[in-house]
Amino acid sequence: AYREAVLASYLAEIRAVDFRNKGGRVEGRDQQVGRGGHGKLIDSILPAESVDEDTAVVLASAIYFKGKWETPFRKKRTKVERFFLLDGTAVDVPMMRTGRSQYVDEHDGFKVLRLPYRSQDPGASKKRRRGTSSGDDPAPPLPRYSMCVFLPDARDGLWDLVGKIASSPSFLRDHLPEYEVDVDEFRLPKFKVSFYGKLSGVLQDMGLVAAFKADKADLTGMAPDVEDASGELINRLVLKDVFHRAVVEVNEEGTEAAAVTVCEEEDESACQPVDFIADHPFAFFVIEEVSGAVVFAGHVLDPTKPQDTLHDVD
Repeated sequence: AYREAVLASYLAEIRAVDFRNKGGRVEGRDQQVGRGGHGKLIDSILPAESVDEDTAVVLASAIYFKGKWETPFRKKRTKVERFFLLDGTAVDVPMMRTGRSQYVDEHDGFKVLRLPYRSQDPGASKKRRRGTSSGDDPAPPLPRYSMCVFLPDARDGLWDLVGKIASSPSFLRDHLPEYEVDVDEFRLPKFKVSFYGKLSGVLQDMGLVAAFKADKADLTGMAPDVEDASGELINRLVLKDVFHRAVVEVNEEGTEAAAVTVCEEEDESACQPVDFIADHPFAFFVIEEVSGAVVFAGHVLDPTKPQDTLHDVD
């Protein structure tokens, strides 16, 4: 039943591997990582010592997202500029620039930028400007993705802003820009961020405890318990470790329809150009707008350092 569910519901693969010998352990650890587009960014998941002769199952789940901006940035406008770190020092990074209007909202202490990705839905890219009405738009039939950048006004204000974002489940969605505005100065660094962590501890802190306990785990849907002739349990599948790796890369092209409206009866303040200069640490989210699902989330502290060392997540 488990095999059928994996194949039918998740379009995944199941392969038999002999973990009792070293060659089988290496094969089981790395054979799936390079399959699909994610292999270009992630070439390994499990550390060598994580798989041994007692390993019974390695369950790997990978998500690969490559989105192209609805309107790409021009590479010739990218210039090296200063990015200020939390400790007050600065580094030189390539900054993408544009003179186009953008989806930007200003709030108390921070700004939000929404960069739409190119959509398969021809109606998803209809643009609205502040002070206009689009009428009753039908629900989009296909997913629509965007990257949203939350930029604090203060150069050292990232952690306060992250606290605000985490304070309410609806904070992210409530602060997404809906309208394009004219932009005076715009700068966003090219960046690549990477996370590699062991999540076993944090999952248990969140309440997932039984699966890690040999006397409580019930994973019989994947593999039955094994008993000896007397009925004594001699082998039970139990969760050992959970590892997670994510990589996000942003450049002028993206992250690895036609409607025209006219500004009518706007007040003057609504049409004033805004600046969006991301020259200090910020948070970002890749979201699916129809469902509100967050596909990737992270923050950029130093665009010159991806940071990809394994660590336990507290």
